[in-house]
Amino acid sequence: METIIKTINPNDIDMDIIEEFGKMLREGKTVIFPTETVYGLGANALDEDAAAKIYTAKGRPSDNPLLVHVSDISEVDNLVENVDEKAKLLMGKFWPGPLTILFKKKSVIPDRTSGGLDTVAIRMPSDEVARRIIKAAAVPIAAPSANISGKPSPTKAEHIIEDMKGRVDAILIGGECNFGVESTIVDLSGDYPLVLRPGCVTLEMLREVLGKVEIDPSLMNKDDNIKAKAPGMKYKHYSPDAQVYIVSGDDSSRISKINELIDENSKKGLKTGVLCMSKNLDSYKAKTFDLGNNYEEAAHNLFDELIKLDKEGIDIAYAESFEEKGVGVAIMNRLKKSAGYRIIKA
Repeated sequence: METIIKTINPNDIDMDIIEEFGKMLREGKTVIFPTETVYGLGANALDEDAAAKIYTAKGRPSDNPLLVHVSDISEVDNLVENVDEKAKLLMGKFWPGPLTILFKKKSVIPDRTSGGLDTVAIRMPSDEVARRIIKAAAVPIAAPSANISGKPSPTKAEHIIEDMKGRVDAILIGGECNFGVESTIVDLSGDYPLVLRPGCVTLEMLREVLGKVEIDPSLMNKDDNIKAKAPGMKYKHYSPDAQVYIVSGDDSSRISKINELIDENSKKGLKTGVLCMSKNLDSYKAKTFDLGNNYEEAAHNLFDELIKLDKEGIDIAYAESFEEKGVGVAIMNRLKKSAGYRIIKA
């Protein structure tokens, strides 16, 4: 497959490019485009054949539901059975932005898009390029992250072109993604709201609006859900070829433990890498990968640094653990998936 690749300036948007890519989406083609979270691999959410092309391009299991993007809140009523007061509160507070809401779907959403479920996950991105493309397409756009299934999600142009050129019809490059981890997904269908995937709209932020909100218990262990309600809940995710381990403990004990493991790996001829905060870059005896100075920077940098592990030929990587508060919940969720829930206590 020949892939059209174009670049757009998010600060000076070329509407001719927007209309061109919107038309491709409307016609059932696959298009990669930027959002504020990660790059998305999009297709017409109402077209079963178009949705099928997403699964093929990613090598994605067919029971893993696709997330649907809209350009305006008014479009949601056409796709779902009911928008209740809690949903209206969340949309009013966090849309456009990195929050996805799970609704009971209308029959207009094909099973291929929803992974065979009677629900659909919908969000309205804040990225201006993304919203304009969706509006130009004049259809809702199914768009999971634009990576090979199971690999780290792409936040930079080079990630996408390397992996997806020849797999999709078109790629639109629009700069780096602001947040760096996928959107928060919240399910409002039960007795109280459940977070199905943590993101930069944090549990604390949701509780300020809705009161009681909890994390889905299945996110706290390594067992796959029998039937995933939302993207990212089932199957191994965010995994480089390098074996990743999380190391927990206080800073000094963690540094000591990781350096001990680095020495052991060196004797075995294994190349080790360490994913760490900027303050600890010089503390380790192996190549370090900089996650940043704070949790927001770590979320933004995480997938890029995971991708770099393989580019550097790392065999085993150790990641510093994060406190599971605020955006730290999202970071640890991605790290646990990447590590296959392998955690070493220092």
